[in-house]
Amino acid sequence: MNPDQNQYPIDYLNQIAPAPQKAGPSRKVFVILVGLGVLVFIVVSLLIFSSLSAGPTTDMQRLAARLATLKSIATAAQPTIKSSQLRSTNSSLTSSLSNANHTIVTPLASAGIDTAKLDKAIVAAESGDAITAKLENDRLNGIYDDAYAREMTYQLSSTISLMDKIYTSSSNQQVKDFMQATDKNFEPIKKQFEDFKPSDS
Repeated sequence: MNPDQNQYPIDYLNQIAPAPQKAGPSRKVFVILVGLGVLVFIVVSLLIFSSLSAGPTTDMQRLAARLATLKSIATAAQPTIKSSQLRSTNSSLTSSLSNANHTIVTPLASAGIDTAKLDKAIVAAESGDAITAKLENDRLNGIYDDAYAREMTYQLSSTISLMDKIYTSSSNQQVKDFMQATDKNFEPIKKQFEDFKPSDS
């Protein structure tokens, strides 16, 4: 037997051998990954743009709900207040809140918020039921005026802080103008509540 019969040329062996697999992801996988990256970039950009243009919509809804609640509380408190000075301050607050509840509609609409269709969870959280119950208890204990002045000082401070937060984070000029104007109306009223003494008549 000729030993050369079992030997084949090297080129022939290379031709029949399977081609080595290339390491790393295939072109198809690479294209898919690039596509997903572009999609994520677009989505994130849209979210950022929406946030910058509209501002914090949750905080805006909180403000709208709170202004309506404070207006109801202030209106209900007027006949219960004994101090003439405090009644005068509360009358100014009621007027300012009425104006704020009216003028907030347009700027919030420009930010995509319908004040007549606020999130139910936000409305419930800003219902003011706990405030009303506390003030009723204070009335029964004969300390209504003092307690009401303290409560409104706190509520106005909290509301002003919320408006400042919205003003800073929103690029919507109508929203910013509303926050600025309403802040100017609330600040002196808050100071009057803050300065109230129970002995004032």
